[in-house]
Amino acid sequence: MTAMTHTPMRVRAEIDLAALRANVRVLRARAPHAQLMAVVKSDAYGHGAVPCARAALDAGATWLGTATPQEALALRAAGFDGPLLCWLWTPGGPWGAAVEAGIDVAVSGMWALTEVVDAARALGRTARVQLKADTGLGRNGCQPADWPELVRHALAAEAEGTVSVTGLWSHFACADEPGHPSIAAQLALFHGLVAYAEKQGVAPEVRHIANSPATLTLPEAHFDLVRTGIAMYGVSPSPELGTSAELGLRPVMTLAASVALVKQVPAGHGVSYGHHYVTDRPTTLALIPAGYADGIPRHASGTAPVLVGGKWRRIAGRVAMDQFVVDLGEDGDTLEPGAEALLFGPGDRGEPTAEDWARAADTIAYEIVTRIGSRVPRVHMNEE
Repeated sequence: MTAMTHTPMRVRAEIDLAALRANVRVLRARAPHAQLMAVVKSDAYGHGAVPCARAALDAGATWLGTATPQEALALRAAGFDGPLLCWLWTPGGPWGAAVEAGIDVAVSGMWALTEVVDAARALGRTARVQLKADTGLGRNGCQPADWPELVRHALAAEAEGTVSVTGLWSHFACADEPGHPSIAAQLALFHGLVAYAEKQGVAPEVRHIANSPATLTLPEAHFDLVRTGIAMYGVSPSPELGTSAELGLRPVMTLAASVALVKQVPAGHGVSYGHHYVTDRPTTLALIPAGYADGIPRHASGTAPVLVGGKWRRIAGRVAMDQFVVDLGEDGDTLEPGAEALLFGPGDRGEPTAEDWARAADTIAYEIVTRIGSRVPRVHMNEE
């Protein structure tokens, strides 16, 4: 779809796939000697996994990445048969289905290696395994002290033919904070753990540690592959790195709604639950039919901006489950129901950005776009 030609919706998330492709090209140029993994976990950060995966591959991405095995298997079911890594496993997960589908599975400890080896033996197949090291983030990944044991057992399974160790990888904790001392420490540790594994006989297809901020700012961390998530969707990984525009990225999502009601109210009129906002003059209120059930942060009540009638307005009172209110002031009495309200987007039309909403809600822009709920239709534009 190249233009909004349909009947106006209550609320909609317009996804500009041309912007996504352009962002992928920018990121590839930042890491010209590495392959690029398009991370499409959590329904592509709320943008729609299948269309975004297709657009990213069209623009030169060579890998796809997901968190859960269900996300990875859904991509295989949708016809994506290229390299695909899935990293968030729990005991009893669908290892066999992943092995059969040729999905690279991340292994962070002996329990996971045991389960994937058992699944591969049962199927008579070779599992594609990537060993993950905890170099300092303190989440998933094998502790350095346990790395020799994991490498030894992985090589034994490889000699048996049940696994192929296709990757060695890790994840930064503070790459979005330029100059943070943990960055150099993690990078040095990763070099050491990779060198150890390779000396023991591991011959990985890819070694990788760079996320979006590292892709943009740390060429020494690019190795064979970079994993780009939020930056691919045109959102800056952090204010310290610069705005989206300063990084050459364009936000992909625009969240818009149709004004449901416009009405005049007197001074002293309470607005929404708890009457945390009370009008101080006769004014015009506009009802925006989106709420926290749609992913609008309730903690943005009274603070988040919306472009309505050509001007920024702040949410008046509390965000409710399905709706919130903006005070249009004295110049709002000409607005009609059905007018467009722009919650956030690239900013081309003067609308707020996801970063503006993140500041208003005291969070990060990642959360703003990812939390938009499933009952908000995604309208994918510029698919060709």
